[in-house]
Amino acid sequence: MSQRRGSPRADMLPEIAAAVGFVSGLLRTRGCVSEQQLQVFSGALREALAEHYKHHWFPEKPFKGSGYRCIRINHKMDPIICKAASQIGLSLPQLYQLLPSELTLWVDPFEVSYRIGEDGSICVLYEATASKPVSSYGMLTCKNQMMLGRTSPSKNYMMAVSS
Repeated sequence: MSQRRGSPRADMLPEIAAAVGFVSGLLRTRGCVSEQQLQVFSGALREALAEHYKHHWFPEKPFKGSGYRCIRINHKMDPIICKAASQIGLSLPQLYQLLPSELTLWVDPFEVSYRIGEDGSICVLYEATASKPVSSYGMLTCKNQMMLGRTSPSKNYMMAVSS
Protein backbone atom coordinates (compact mmCIF):
# COMPACT_ATOMS: atom_id res chain seq x y z
CA MET A 1 0.00 0.00 0.00
CA SER A 2 2.82 2.47 0.75
CA GLN A 3 4.02 2.06 -2.83
CA ARG A 4 0.61 3.26 -4.04
CA ARG A 5 0.71 6.46 -2.06
CA GLY A 6 4.32 7.30 -2.84
CA SER A 7 4.20 7.44 -6.62
CA PRO A 8 1.64 7.50 -9.40
CA ARG A 9 0.81 3.94 -10.38
CA ALA A 10 0.23 2.72 -13.88
CA ASP A 11 -0.22 -0.94 -12.98
CA MET A 12 -3.67 -2.42 -12.70
CA LEU A 13 -2.85 -5.73 -11.06
CA PRO A 14 -4.80 -5.30 -7.78
CA GLU A 15 -7.93 -4.18 -9.62
CA ILE A 16 -7.72 -6.99 -12.16
CA ALA A 17 -7.09 -9.50 -9.36
CA ALA A 18 -10.25 -8.30 -7.59
CA ALA A 19 -12.34 -8.58 -10.77
CA VAL A 20 -10.94 -12.02 -11.65
CA GLY A 21 -11.46 -13.26 -8.10
CA PHE A 22 -15.07 -12.11 -8.15
CA VAL A 23 -15.98 -13.74 -11.48
CA SER A 24 -14.09 -16.93 -10.55
CA GLY A 25 -15.92 -16.96 -7.23
CA LEU A 26 -19.25 -16.85 -9.03
CA LEU A 27 -18.22 -19.89 -11.07
CA ARG A 28 -16.90 -21.66 -7.93
CA THR A 29 -20.22 -21.13 -6.11
CA ARG A 30 -22.09 -23.27 -8.61
CA GLY A 31 -19.72 -26.19 -8.03
CA CYS A 32 -19.71 -27.24 -11.69
CA VAL A 33 -16.13 -26.13 -12.39
CA SER A 34 -13.10 -27.86 -10.89
CA GLU A 35 -10.37 -25.97 -9.03
CA GLN A 36 -7.95 -26.72 -11.86
CA GLN A 37 -10.42 -25.29 -14.41
CA LEU A 38 -10.89 -22.24 -12.19
CA GLN A 39 -7.13 -21.65 -12.12
CA VAL A 40 -6.91 -21.83 -15.92
CA PHE A 41 -9.98 -19.58 -16.27
CA SER A 42 -8.56 -17.06 -13.79
CA GLY A 43 -5.22 -16.92 -15.60
CA ALA A 44 -6.90 -16.49 -19.00
CA LEU A 45 -9.24 -13.78 -17.68
CA ARG A 46 -6.36 -11.96 -15.96
CA GLU A 47 -4.36 -11.93 -19.22
CA ALA A 48 -7.37 -10.89 -21.32
CA LEU A 49 -8.25 -8.00 -19.00
CA ALA A 50 -4.65 -6.75 -18.81
CA GLU A 51 -4.43 -6.77 -22.61
CA HIS A 52 -7.86 -5.14 -23.02
CA TYR A 53 -7.13 -2.37 -20.49
CA LYS A 54 -3.48 -1.63 -21.26
CA HIS A 55 -4.17 1.51 -23.34
CA HIS A 56 -7.28 2.45 -21.36
CA TRP A 57 -5.92 2.77 -17.81
CA PHE A 58 -5.55 6.30 -16.47
CA PRO A 59 -4.73 6.44 -12.74
CA GLU A 60 -4.56 10.26 -12.92
CA LYS A 61 -8.15 10.30 -14.29
CA PRO A 62 -9.73 7.09 -12.95
CA PHE A 63 -13.11 7.63 -14.61
CA LYS A 64 -11.65 8.13 -18.09
CA GLY A 65 -12.34 4.96 -20.07
CA SER A 66 -14.71 3.57 -17.43
CA GLY A 67 -17.26 2.45 -20.02
CA TYR A 68 -14.57 0.62 -21.99
CA ARG A 69 -13.39 -1.24 -18.89
CA CYS A 70 -16.92 -2.20 -17.80
CA ILE A 71 -17.63 -5.94 -17.93
CA ARG A 72 -21.28 -6.49 -18.70
CA ILE A 73 -23.66 -9.41 -18.87
CA ASN A 74 -27.09 -8.20 -19.89
CA HIS A 75 -28.73 -11.19 -21.55
CA LYS A 76 -25.60 -11.04 -23.74
CA MET A 77 -22.33 -12.49 -22.47
CA ASP A 78 -19.30 -10.20 -22.25
CA PRO A 79 -16.79 -11.30 -24.93
CA ILE A 80 -13.84 -11.20 -22.51
CA ILE A 81 -15.55 -13.67 -20.19
CA CYS A 82 -16.44 -15.86 -23.20
CA LYS A 83 -12.80 -15.87 -24.31
CA ALA A 84 -11.53 -16.95 -20.88
CA ALA A 85 -14.28 -19.55 -20.47
CA SER A 86 -13.45 -21.10 -23.83
CA GLN A 87 -10.00 -21.95 -22.39
CA ILE A 88 -11.66 -24.44 -20.04
CA GLY A 89 -14.27 -25.71 -22.48
CA LEU A 90 -17.28 -23.85 -21.07
CA SER A 91 -19.89 -23.19 -23.72
CA LEU A 92 -22.05 -20.08 -23.92
CA PRO A 93 -25.16 -21.92 -22.62
CA GLN A 94 -23.10 -23.21 -19.66
CA LEU A 95 -21.89 -19.67 -18.89
CA TYR A 96 -25.48 -18.43 -18.88
CA GLN A 97 -26.34 -21.14 -16.36
CA LEU A 98 -23.36 -20.39 -14.12
CA LEU A 99 -23.33 -16.57 -14.10
CA PRO A 100 -26.04 -14.01 -13.31
CA SER A 101 -28.08 -12.93 -16.34
CA GLU A 102 -27.63 -9.28 -15.28
CA LEU A 103 -24.15 -8.34 -14.05
CA THR A 104 -22.15 -5.13 -14.32
CA LEU A 105 -18.55 -5.07 -13.12
CA TRP A 106 -16.65 -1.77 -13.14
CA VAL A 107 -12.85 -2.06 -13.11
CA ASP A 108 -11.40 1.39 -12.57
CA PRO A 109 -8.09 2.60 -11.14
CA PHE A 110 -8.36 2.41 -7.33
CA GLU A 111 -11.86 0.85 -7.31
CA VAL A 112 -13.63 -2.29 -8.49
CA SER A 113 -17.37 -2.54 -7.95
CA TYR A 114 -20.28 -4.59 -9.22
CA ARG A 115 -24.05 -4.74 -9.45
CA ILE A 116 -26.19 -7.82 -9.96
CA GLY A 117 -29.53 -7.02 -11.58
CA GLU A 118 -30.57 -3.75 -13.14
CA ASP A 119 -31.87 -2.32 -9.85
CA GLY A 120 -29.41 -4.03 -7.51
CA SER A 121 -27.13 -2.26 -5.10
CA ILE A 122 -23.64 -1.30 -6.19
CA CYS A 123 -21.10 -3.10 -4.03
CA VAL A 124 -17.41 -2.28 -3.77
CA LEU A 125 -15.02 -5.22 -4.12
CA TYR A 126 -11.74 -3.32 -3.96
CA GLU A 127 -10.84 0.22 -3.01
CA ALA A 128 -7.42 1.85 -2.74
CA THR A 129 -6.25 5.37 -2.02
CA ALA A 130 -5.04 7.41 -4.97
CA SER A 131 -1.63 9.07 -4.61
CA LYS A 132 -3.26 12.47 -5.03
CA PRO A 133 -6.89 13.51 -4.64
CA VAL A 134 -9.01 12.74 -7.68
CA SER A 135 -11.85 15.13 -8.30
CA SER A 136 -14.97 13.58 -9.75
CA TYR A 137 -16.97 16.79 -9.53
CA GLY A 138 -18.93 17.25 -12.71
CA MET A 139 -17.81 13.90 -14.10
CA LEU A 140 -20.49 11.51 -15.25
CA THR A 141 -19.02 8.03 -15.12
CA CYS A 142 -20.49 4.88 -16.60
CA LYS A 143 -21.54 3.84 -13.09
CA ASN A 144 -23.10 7.24 -12.27
CA GLN A 145 -25.00 7.30 -15.56
CA MET A 146 -26.56 3.94 -14.72
CA MET A 147 -27.51 5.16 -11.26
CA LEU A 148 -29.19 8.27 -12.70
CA GLY A 149 -31.38 6.13 -14.95
CA ARG A 150 -32.52 3.94 -12.08
CA THR A 151 -36.29 3.62 -11.53
CA SER A 152 -36.17 2.37 -7.96
CA PRO A 153 -34.05 3.71 -5.12
CA SER A 154 -30.76 2.04 -4.38
CA LYS A 155 -30.48 -0.02 -1.24
CA ASN A 156 -27.67 1.13 1.01
CA TYR A 157 -25.92 -2.20 1.43
CA MET A 158 -22.18 -2.03 0.88
CA MET A 159 -19.62 -4.80 0.81
CA ALA A 160 -16.00 -3.70 0.82
CA VAL A 161 -12.93 -5.86 0.50
CA SER A 162 -9.50 -4.31 0.37
CA SER A 163 -6.00 -5.59 0.56
